[in-house]
Amino acid sequence: MLKDRPLVASLVSACAIAVLTPTAAWAQYTDETLSSSFPEFQNDEVLPPEVLTTTRLRQSKTRVPGSTTIITGDMIRDLGVMNLVEVFRLVPGMVVAEVGSNTPVTSYHGTVHYEQRRLQIQVDGRTAYRASLSDMDWIAMPVALELIERIEVSRGPNSAAYGINAFLASINIITRSPADTAGAEAYTSVGSRGHLRTFTSVGDANQDGSWRLAYEKRKSNGFDTQVEGGEEIPFHDGYNTNNVNFDSILKLAGNNALELRAGVVDGVNQEDQFKSGKLGATTNPDIVMDDYYLQTRFDGYISDDHFYHVQVSYQNQKRRQRWSVEIPANEFAAILPPGSPSFPTNQGPFVADLNEDIEESRLEFEVQDTLIFTPNLKLVSGLGYREDTYRSETFFNGRGHNYQGRAFGNLEFSPSRWLTLNAGGNWEQTTTTHEGYFSPRVAANFIFQNNHALRFVFSKAVRTPDAFEQNPDWSYTVRNVQPPFQALENQRFLVEDLVQTFSDRPSTFGEELEEERITSREISYFGQFNLDKALFLLELRYFNDDLDDMISGVINEEDWFIDNNVALEQEGFELETSLELAGTTLRATYGYLHQRGQYTGDPNKLVSDDQEYVVDLLGRLSARHSGSVAWIQELPMGFSGAAVLYWTDEFRRDQFERADFRISRRIDQPTFSYELALTMQHYLVRDPATSPDNIIEDHNQFFVEAGIRF
Repeated sequence: MLKDRPLVASLVSACAIAVLTPTAAWAQYTDETLSSSFPEFQNDEVLPPEVLTTTRLRQSKTRVPGSTTIITGDMIRDLGVMNLVEVFRLVPGMVVAEVGSNTPVTSYHGTVHYEQRRLQIQVDGRTAYRASLSDMDWIAMPVALELIERIEVSRGPNSAAYGINAFLASINIITRSPADTAGAEAYTSVGSRGHLRTFTSVGDANQDGSWRLAYEKRKSNGFDTQVEGGEEIPFHDGYNTNNVNFDSILKLAGNNALELRAGVVDGVNQEDQFKSGKLGATTNPDIVMDDYYLQTRFDGYISDDHFYHVQVSYQNQKRRQRWSVEIPANEFAAILPPGSPSFPTNQGPFVADLNEDIEESRLEFEVQDTLIFTPNLKLVSGLGYREDTYRSETFFNGRGHNYQGRAFGNLEFSPSRWLTLNAGGNWEQTTTTHEGYFSPRVAANFIFQNNHALRFVFSKAVRTPDAFEQNPDWSYTVRNVQPPFQALENQRFLVEDLVQTFSDRPSTFGEELEEERITSREISYFGQFNLDKALFLLELRYFNDDLDDMISGVINEEDWFIDNNVALEQEGFELETSLELAGTTLRATYGYLHQRGQYTGDPNKLVSDDQEYVVDLLGRLSARHSGSVAWIQELPMGFSGAAVLYWTDEFRRDQFERADFRISRRIDQPTFSYELALTMQHYLVRDPATSPDNIIEDHNQFFVEAGIRF
């Protein structure tokens, strides 16, 4: 285990593994892909992979201003990944964990625990994170693994392209075109801990366009047990979701196209009363989910050198969470608002129902123009507008809105074959702080031998507080109140009053917050080596980031002391390599992060121990060492195998190590094909990660898969 070795030895051994079993997922956004017939493969014709996410401009990896990880849908499926969030274990510097009641989270370079508030996450250009909490609900993510074409992760601040929430990184999930999935497909997988996933799709394609209708069910029982009162008891933390998507592309005259997408998600995310219950919960506060989205995009074609798109999207996410509480009468009397009638304390406890229902919606409009003046001078620019609406009697005492307007652009200029310059930025104004912000990025890429580049990148970004951090009006309205307290039916109990009653720290409830700021510096190398009958890619990134005025502290019903009170310095390096051979793919990643934090808030607000605590809070998912090593191998008779090792070390004094193995067989017939597979997940570290309640009793987990396509 890495933390048991000296630091230098750890770094040397990790680098040796990464170099000897190379990494960096290889894929291209265009149709030019590596031929599977290596005798016909001409090495000098293979171009470096292209990415779209970093600047919104399609660029070769030798010209893109920053490090971008590409994970193809085929790799996801070949490795036997069972849910979407697990994909990000393949990205250097990213950590995946479960918090609360089996709630999955992912983060790049940490700084979060429960809420992923500093990542921009998009699906086919549509912003997917929650509107008022700036969080990502991966359980309700309306994307089936079978429909993923590729995922691009721009590692580093990307607010220059996508605005405020692209503070640490941006994730762009690109789904397969309906034209590529024409026909019918069915898939199912079952396995340990109640895992069940089924997927079906049907679609068609012709010269006028294409369409696809897909359905997916995801189900899990969660962890096996939790710790309560010193004993292991069953854990009520599973989920059961249904996801329906419709995608279509209509081809219009003049090479124009119209895309229509829509989706619905419903289901239940179980929350355990002992782990997630509040204020004396006596029932499980399960979350009932009901989401939908609509998206339309017009792709306009003026010429091969000038094209644009206009996109409008709307998403609505509704969460219904209700539970019953039972509070001893004498304790309840202590939290009654001043002026409340007195109640007997010897006639039983206070019994009532509470809720944390919330509905959030986002309307987003964007127009983007791409102009290629010459092969050496390209410009992408655009305008965007977003309206976030939130409705909750608990969190906001009604309804609220936030508005954002932005203008963005990136200029790529190559004055010579060996040099590419990128300059871009995003100006954005938001009603969250009623201020405007400019996030710039400049980069110089020195290119040699066409397939190698040395990048120097400087960028700045901001993240403004979300609606709940900035404008909370948090209270609990009691309903179905039992005697002798029935006179309190529909009474509001302000969380601000509860905090003042229970907390021994000064409350910051209602105080105005400012924006978080990051200044990032990157030096990175990308190289593609066209070997005799192989392709080897290597990407190495060094980063040094200064994060100022970070919002840290605690938000719950008995404690509220968040503030712009922490500064962080993050420094480290990341390695990503891959080797493509005939029938063989080898891939490895490694990330090293050194984080230093300092309390910069008012020294009179928090005592010394609490100052150290708020600094420590921003390091709960900041992993010192993390990485993966993967091997995908084609075998005779239609068989294929895969093995992958994931590890995350020294995050919240925990570690995660797991090895996955998959064997599959695909049979192709003239009119259909089918595949059978067996996947095993072997946990090398048996101790629960991030929480002592995350107990998996059997360190070997098994999953059986079957799929057919017509």
